[in-house]
Amino acid sequence: MKVLVATEKPFAISAVEGIREVVEAEGHELMLLEKYTDKAQLLSAVEDADAMIIRSDKVDEEVFNAAKKLQIVVRAGAGYDNIDLNAATSHHVVVENTPGQNSNAVAELVFGLLLFTVRNHYNGKSGTELMGKKLGLLAFGNVPQNVARVAKGFGMEVYAYDAYCPQEIFVQHGVIQVNSAEELFRICDVVSLHIPSTPETKNSINAKLIASMRPNAILVNTARQDVINESELISILQERTDLRYISDLQLAADKEACEKLGDRYFATPKKMGAQTAEANINAGLAAANQIVDFFKVGVTRFQVNK
Repeated sequence: MKVLVATEKPFAISAVEGIREVVEAEGHELMLLEKYTDKAQLLSAVEDADAMIIRSDKVDEEVFNAAKKLQIVVRAGAGYDNIDLNAATSHHVVVENTPGQNSNAVAELVFGLLLFTVRNHYNGKSGTELMGKKLGLLAFGNVPQNVARVAKGFGMEVYAYDAYCPQEIFVQHGVIQVNSAEELFRICDVVSLHIPSTPETKNSINAKLIASMRPNAILVNTARQDVINESELISILQERTDLRYISDLQLAADKEACEKLGDRYFATPKKMGAQTAEANINAGLAAANQIVDFFKVGVTRFQVNK
C-alpha cells in the first residue's frame, strides 16, 4: 500500500523518519508531499495513495474525488474540522484522528500564554500570580485533563464542565465538576476553552458568557477559532476593560482587536498547540501505527466519520 504524508506544515525530521520506519516495516511504501504551496500538488499526489497522513491540511470533496484508491485518512492530532467527513463517508474513506498525542504540548502552551499575560508581557511592571486562582476548563478530554494536572502544580483550584464526561473522571483528576458553562464562566478567574468545532459550539462563546466573567478574568482559547463570536468578544472587551483574551489562534479581525484592545488581546501568528518536537513525533507515529493496523486487521478504533 502507498501511504502519503501530505503536510503543508511539515512534521519534524525525526517524526518523518519514525513514520517511515513504521510504514516500511510492514511492507508499505511511504510518499512525502511537504511544504506544498498549491492545492494542485496535493490533488496530484493523492491520486496513487491508499492512505494519507495529514496535519492541519484541508481535505475536501475535491481531494476525495482525486483520490480514487484512498481508503483511510489519519489526522495527526485531535481536531478534524479540516476534513469534510460527509465527503469522506460518501467516498467510503475512513477518517481517524490521534487523540491525546498533543495533549501535554497544548497544556504547557496554556500556561505559557497565562504566565506571559499575568506578568504583563514581561514589561517590568508588577503582575499577579496563578496560585490560589480558580481555573475553569470548558470540556474535560485529554488536553484539559493535562491542563488540570499542570494547574495543580501552580496551586490553582480547578473546575470543569463537560456534559459528556462521566462524573468519575472528574473525581479521578481531583477536579470540581460544575453544572453548566454559564456557572464556569461566572465563578472562575481563568477560563480555558477545549471544546471542538461543531455546529453547536460555533460562535457559542458570546457576549453574554464573557460579560459574566469575574473582575480581571482571563479567557484562554487553544481550541478552535470559530467557537468564538468575534464581534461580540471585541465589543464586550471594550466595555469590560478588566478582561483579557489570549489564544494561539489569531482572530479574523486580528488588526481590529489589536487596535481596540491593546495588550489585553494576544494571539500567536499561527496555531502553536502541537508545535513541539515531542508532539510531532507522538502524533506522527500514532497516525502511522493506526494505518498499519487498519491494513493489517481492519482496526478503526479512532474513526470519526460514519
